[in-house]
Amino acid sequence: MKLRNIAIIAHVDHGKTTLVDALLKQSGSVRDNQRVDDRVMDSSDLERERGITILAKATSVTWKDVRINIVDTPGHADFGGEVERILNMVDGAVLLVDSAEGPMPQTKFVVGKALKVGLKPIVAVNKIDRPDARPDEVINEVFDLFAALDATDEQLDFPILYGSGRDGWMNFDPAGPKDEGLAPLFDLVLRHVPEPKVEEGPFRMIGTILEANPFLGRIITGRIASGTVKPNQAAKVLSRDGSLLEQGRISKILAFRGLDRQPIDEAHAGDIVAIAGLSKGTVADTFCDPSVSQPMEAQPIDPPTVTMSFMVNDSPLAGTEGDKVTSRVIRERLLKEAEGNVALKVEESADKDSFFVSGRGELQLSVLIEAMRREGFELAVSRPRVVMKNDEDGQLLEPVEEVVIDVDEEHAGVVVQKMSERKAEMVELKPSGGNRQRLVFLAPTRGLIGYQSELLTDTRGSAVMNRLFHEYQPYKGEIEGRVNGVLIANEPGEAVAYALWNLEDRGPMIIDPGVKVYQGMIVGIHSRDNDLEVNVLKGKKLSNVRAAGKDEAVKLTPPVRMTLERALAWIQDDELVEVTPKSIRLRKLYLNPHERKRFEKQRMAGAA
Repeated sequence: MKLRNIAIIAHVDHGKTTLVDALLKQSGSVRDNQRVDDRVMDSSDLERERGITILAKATSVTWKDVRINIVDTPGHADFGGEVERILNMVDGAVLLVDSAEGPMPQTKFVVGKALKVGLKPIVAVNKIDRPDARPDEVINEVFDLFAALDATDEQLDFPILYGSGRDGWMNFDPAGPKDEGLAPLFDLVLRHVPEPKVEEGPFRMIGTILEANPFLGRIITGRIASGTVKPNQAAKVLSRDGSLLEQGRISKILAFRGLDRQPIDEAHAGDIVAIAGLSKGTVADTFCDPSVSQPMEAQPIDPPTVTMSFMVNDSPLAGTEGDKVTSRVIRERLLKEAEGNVALKVEESADKDSFFVSGRGELQLSVLIEAMRREGFELAVSRPRVVMKNDEDGQLLEPVEEVVIDVDEEHAGVVVQKMSERKAEMVELKPSGGNRQRLVFLAPTRGLIGYQSELLTDTRGSAVMNRLFHEYQPYKGEIEGRVNGVLIANEPGEAVAYALWNLEDRGPMIIDPGVKVYQGMIVGIHSRDNDLEVNVLKGKKLSNVRAAGKDEAVKLTPPVRMTLERALAWIQDDELVEVTPKSIRLRKLYLNPHERKRFEKQRMAGAA
């Protein structure tokens, strides 16, 4: 059977996964009466809740006796490790662009990678039925983007389709008929995307996506570059530098057929398949016949820019809400994650009780923490720190990102002010239609940690921020952090409404009455810049005159809700976030007040 391998690339929320749903249905891969979820390719709960694709996934459809392997890639730069590897596996790409928003920063990120590996994209303008659609301007913006990314003349001569993935139609004319469905897109893929390039020689394949399966062990997905492969065939794995990692036999070959992965008896060069049976080979390694001696060239990966400490939870409430609390199970889980995610780096500390986890951004790390807490893990995590490095002259360099913020005109001033406080440099300001402005900044990564929630507060939820790694630049100097101190519980017990009510003039609380607290746990935000130990257990003294029920009549101000992302960004270096399946608590690194004072004295002495 003839083959085509394509990736669908786009910015977050421009409709990739919805379009794949429609392609599956119209090609007959999913029966009309078959029950499937919306956004069928977003398989994890986190992907569905956040509306983003985190892991790349493959599927295939058959159109006019040609099998089209489709890979749905992440559009978020934090998951860029996935994108780079996927694009080396395909021969064409459908670039999906929102008809109103136009190309966005992550569009630029993915398209840049696609053009670099020589793909000639098809441009599909999606959501053409939006009332604020502006297809002609969007096409001009796409052309300018391609030109700015050094596209060749051939790549600049891209075919264009218009339509709606949700309604399941595409056409060469925005006002054209909708009754052909997605047939124009299928036919264009067959015409425009070349057949897979096949090399001569024995079996060779680069590992592209890795996953652990409880029944088959480690499964590696990739495109076969040459030769054929059968179950029980001998194979070996070569690392990028050519050293031998392991030898073994391929136990199973799985091919993508619609929504299912089915075992097959033989796979040929050009096809995208998953193989099982080898236990050490990972992403970017070459899986090959024992006669092969040279590894295939694999794409280098952008460096991690943010690191966090993951520690064993040692609070007095440790082990009361989760069942995975020891350093051994945390270590195993992190190493398993790092195996399948090359953008993640895990290092063990000298005391073996904590781990330094580095990734592309705090979103990637917070998604990992959220996944772990849902699996029953308890752990304590530090504030995200930026990965610095030195140049040849010893000058300190830090990662800088390109930040694009779309915001209502009335809020543009406060955004510019806040970004300049974070050492950001504004490089562009232009109207983006509908009384909105697009602000483009170059900002140090450490200044952006935690800015997302503040931005939404400042702009009443109207701003959209997108970030993209730009380059390492000389250190920009100190950035002012949190100005408020914290209110710290001074003894263990359950918080009492009356005590919280009495403390309201000290600052807003972050806990509810009845919550279990312990010495050293953060219970509120101090209205001043110093930390203050408080008693949240003190009930009202009862006499024979007052009734006990009066205590419940206290009217409390609702507490400040700390989500995981907000908590990670808000804490200081001497504080931790305690994450359990049921709770997110904030605490001091040292729970004992005497140890805290000793640590503060040492810090001040070091600063002097």
